[in-house]
Amino acid sequence: MKAEEIITIMKAMEEHDLSSFELCEGNLRLALRRGHEPIIVQQGAAAPAAAMPAAEPVKVQASPEAKAETSAEKEPEEKAPEKKEGNIVKSPLVGTFYAASSPDAEPYVKPGDKVKKGQVLGIIEAMKLMNEIESEYEGTVEEILVSNEEVVEYGQPLFKIV
Repeated sequence: MKAEEIITIMKAMEEHDLSSFELCEGNLRLALRRGHEPIIVQQGAAAPAAAMPAAEPVKVQASPEAKAETSAEKEPEEKAPEKKEGNIVKSPLVGTFYAASSPDAEPYVKPGDKVKKGQVLGIIEAMKLMNEIESEYEGTVEEILVSNEEVVEYGQPLFKIV
């Protein structure tokens, strides 16, 4: 299953307000849950003999910082004063955020950089695949809301563009 297919499923879950989704296809089992519940992905051994053995279920949970951000977003009193004008680029999937293409490379963008729609802002690694995060907006990067190598959740704000 490709990352794009998983992203499509996650978007459909959000659009239809589904809290969980499970798919079993051959040796692949994909279980997605929205909210603070762990996301469990399990895949059996592939057909070739040299393939890796069946994987244990992997649980991905939000970090304490991400949980604090999520709980702060749910409280309208705290969210209202901090809200500023601008567009937020959110994570399209769960994974590890990277600000640059390699550890010794310059970050794709820094606060104050002007960006165009479609410009790469960062990378999210998910299931050993590198997914480029492109800007949905034209403007100036006001703030980068996550740190390099931070685990991010689906829908988590990554960049603020004004």
